[in-house]
Order: sequence, then C-alpha cells, then structure tokens
Amino acid sequence: MLLERHGFEVQIRTNQAPAENSCRTAVDVLFRSTAKIYGAGVLAVVLTGMGQDGLHGCEGIREVGGQILVQDRASSVVWGMPGSVANSGLADRVLSLEAMACEIIDRVKNHQ
Repeated sequence: MLLERHGFEVQIRTNQAPAENSCRTAVDVLFRSTAKIYGAGVLAVVLTGMGQDGLHGCEGIREVGGQILVQDRASSVVWGMPGSVANSGLADRVLSLEAMACEIIDRVKNHQ
C-alpha cells in the first residue's frame, strides 16, 4: 500500500512492485510515500512485527523531519520491526502499547 497525490487529493493505492523485506505489503513502501507527500507532518508508529520492515521508511521520514514512535520490547509480541527502528536511533520515543494512544493524541494536538 502506498499514497499518491493526484492534484489536491491523496489516494491510497495497492503496490504491485516486487516484494520488499520478503513481503508485500511492506510498511517501508507506505512510509516512503507518506514522507514524500507530507514531509515533516508525518507521524510514523511502528508496532510489533517481524524483521526490519519499517527501518528504511523511517530513515526517509527522519530525513524530511517527521516524527517516529515505536512500541517497546516489553509490550511487543515480536520486537523485530520496532526494535530495528529503536536500535537505529531513529525513534523519537519508545513506548508501551498502553501509552501509545495518548502519545499519538498529544503529538497530533501539538502539531496543529
């Protein structure tokens, strides 16, 4: 899945390109397209998941000034995806799943 801008509209499109990170749908694809369209307005949230999918997309989000939240090890079923982002130093915050919703709401309110 990715986002595409068409004039003043942004549309979600399924991605038919070759698999990335051994999977389709890869969140890296979504994160890159989101960073391209929304730049510093992006708030990425990386939750429990296997592998390193999301790491390269978060690099793109960081390059445009976006924010990145990741789920902590203790509340993750699999800490691969959030762990790779956290260990890379890209995460603005590493939070429990329980604390994630409040952090998202605070950041969205403060961004406006």
